[in-house]
Amino acid sequence: MAEDTAPPTRQIERYLDSRLESADAAEEAAIAMAREVGLDEEEQHRFGMAVRETVVNAVVHGNRYNARKKVHLRITAEQNRLTVTVTDEGEGFELESLPNPVAEENILQQSGRGIFLIRTFVDEFRVRRATPKGAEVTLVKYARRG
Repeated sequence: MAEDTAPPTRQIERYLDSRLESADAAEEAAIAMAREVGLDEEEQHRFGMAVRETVVNAVVHGNRYNARKKVHLRITAEQNRLTVTVTDEGEGFELESLPNPVAEENILQQSGRGIFLIRTFVDEFRVRRATPKGAEVTLVKYARRG
């Protein structure tokens, strides 16, 4: 009979304050979990940056720095897959309504590239409206073994 040698699923779940400093804690946790599933150092930092940017967006655009609102962070590490869910308590947004950050008219704008970068650093990216309100962003990164 074959033994199941897959490492167990591990999960971190936190409620973060609507402060930019919360992005530091989220990034550190993401990098630690990325290391556990076997991402190389460069991929660990890219994934950490994607999580950081997602939390910054939740704080700034979702919760608008409102101290009474929290950002819910959940990181799940499976054998060779990381899933991060970041949920804010704001009004939510439609991904399609965001301007294209690489369009000529937007290229010199000071902001607006966060989601573009996040999508570049992860394998899957999803946004949905949270219940009762807010936005839920899901990031998935696969460890490529080989």
